[in-house]
Amino acid sequence: MILPDDASAGTLVGRAWIPPAAGTVAGPSVVAIRKDGVFDLSQQFPTMSGLLELPDPAGAVRATSGHKVGSIDQVQWLAPCDLQVIKAAGVTFAESLLERVIEEQAKGDPAQAESVRTRVLELLGGSLAGLVPGSDQAMKLKQLLIQQNMWSQYLEVGIGPDAEVFTKAPVLSSVGTGAEIGLHPGSSWNNPEPEVVLAVNSRGEVKGATLGNDVNLRDFEGRSALLLSKAKDNNASCAIGPFIRLFDSTYSIDDVRQCTVNLEVRGKDGFVMRGDSSLTKISRDPLDLVGQTLNQNHQYPDGFMLFLGTMFAPTQDRDNPGGGFTHKLGDVVRISSEKLGVLENTINTSDRIAPWTFGIRDLFNNLAARGLLRP
Repeated sequence: MILPDDASAGTLVGRAWIPPAAGTVAGPSVVAIRKDGVFDLSQQFPTMSGLLELPDPAGAVRATSGHKVGSIDQVQWLAPCDLQVIKAAGVTFAESLLERVIEEQAKGDPAQAESVRTRVLELLGGSLAGLVPGSDQAMKLKQLLIQQNMWSQYLEVGIGPDAEVFTKAPVLSSVGTGAEIGLHPGSSWNNPEPEVVLAVNSRGEVKGATLGNDVNLRDFEGRSALLLSKAKDNNASCAIGPFIRLFDSTYSIDDVRQCTVNLEVRGKDGFVMRGDSSLTKISRDPLDLVGQTLNQNHQYPDGFMLFLGTMFAPTQDRDNPGGGFTHKLGDVVRISSEKLGVLENTINTSDRIAPWTFGIRDLFNNLAARGLLRP
């Protein structure tokens, strides 16, 4: 159920918790997904970060047999990244940009969002599609909005020269497909953010891509942009997976540029919401976002995972007319894309999900106990 439409035709790598065999220690392992099952590659590649540092990770994986640990449905999947920093680019689509401005103008109150939406769309001429960030046209629009007292920090990063890139979650804190995903219990207006996530090494080379859910608390961030960290970084509030599709002859950055990410939310109350986000409508090229993340001013020795943003901002009413959408406990969120497979998680609150306890020290202690650390 998690495979892409072309099944295992591409080079698919992930991370799974491998149970102990006789005389061995259980632990997280880099695995390859192949037509005949899941294969543990940890003896050759102890970390995903290390694998992505190779000149040709896809070729290295194809040349490594590993040992079979089971079928896809027998494996406990983890997020497919380990030592990489988890970064996210925000306000990279015109539609989501408008919704961020609406959140700010409504002060995080969903009841006010519809009237604010109407006013903002009227002022902006209905759409920002086709506007190039940092262009002369964008700067003229900025001056007009300032004159109308409608300027916003979201518009600054949406149409200005500098992208918004922030740290979404600590190293090793993201969850994989099949796990519960967390909402802050104090939030009453929130939504999923289905996105493509790039796997980038320390040299700024994009080596593959996967899917992610950059869970968003619209009420927290709407009250103040300075609450971004509280809105974005909570226990289990970042899901990535199911695996990284490495760039090879079947998949490249051009496939990312043409990618459509689909979303389905199913609630225990019978509510169903569907939507999609097309990378063809992104305002900034993915490689531009990579360059704005890693450059002479900031380095990432272990690489990073970069959420590219989403154009999906749900306005569909769930309970009350004009009330918009918000999650309920037990919602099943299914994010999919033709060549990247399916990431599925169930909504709970961050205080009810098991605490995150397996950190960097634990990872290295585990690798040492399994004899996988070497110079």
